[in-house]
Amino acid sequence: MAENSTCSSASSCSKSSCEGCPSKQNPQSFLVDMNAFSDIKHVIGVVSGKGGVGKSMVTASLANQLASRGYRVGIMDADITGPSIPKMYGLHQRAVADDQGIYPAITDNDIKVISINLLMPNEESPVIWRGPVIAGMVKQFWSDVIWGELDYLLVDMPPGTGDVPLTVFQSLPVEGIVIVSSPQDLVRMIVKKAYNMAVTMNIPVLGIVENYSYLSCPDCGKKISVFGESHIDEIAKELGTQVLGKMPIDPEFARMADGSFAQAVNPYIDDAVMALRRLK
Repeated sequence: MAENSTCSSASSCSKSSCEGCPSKQNPQSFLVDMNAFSDIKHVIGVVSGKGGVGKSMVTASLANQLASRGYRVGIMDADITGPSIPKMYGLHQRAVADDQGIYPAITDNDIKVISINLLMPNEESPVIWRGPVIAGMVKQFWSDVIWGELDYLLVDMPPGTGDVPLTVFQSLPVEGIVIVSSPQDLVRMIVKKAYNMAVTMNIPVLGIVENYSYLSCPDCGKKISVFGESHIDEIAKELGTQVLGKMPIDPEFARMADGSFAQAVNPYIDDAVMALRRLK
């Protein structure tokens, strides 16, 4: 069988002749065209190797901090089967669309948001789709949504290394990722999976944010390691990356995540914000 059926001389194609083939020298790009009415400077992925580590909390916290500094920010909620960003900001209205595309919802602190929950007739309806359909929807969030001018688009990805993270890495011009973790010993392996996927896809890892790092006693202020002692510093050193923040368990953040997260100010991720602001 011919090794490259797209060559004009495919019938006589061999491994040696394919070395000079234009299709080998110019590999196919999977990048999807951005909506004609969008202009986005930086696309940042927020990822985790497993669920339940507070990835959406970190995404929204980063968005709030950037917006408070005057940056134009958007959040793409790419967790199609488990969207939470609209709920966190109290967004329940349907997204509006016309012939030019889909308009994202806007939070009380001027962050643009698109999520499957803003497109469904009932936000509590389950999304029972196979992987390729879900991946296609994520592409549409890029190609069909009118983002306008943004300094940062933060992509809140589902956990793991499956279809959606792969689609985002291949289809969007992702400039870097922030990995979200938690203190359990199991996380060493989980963080490495997310890190190694990014390296395989040639996506820079900006650093790691650890959530649930500790709980401050409301009486004495003592730090209690609810999920065990943190190993994130040694993991980051082993991977050659940096720790961008350690977030405690904060009941106030949990309260605001029920619809008023636009008010949240998270000082524990200041280093992560600085890492994003250093991008040129």
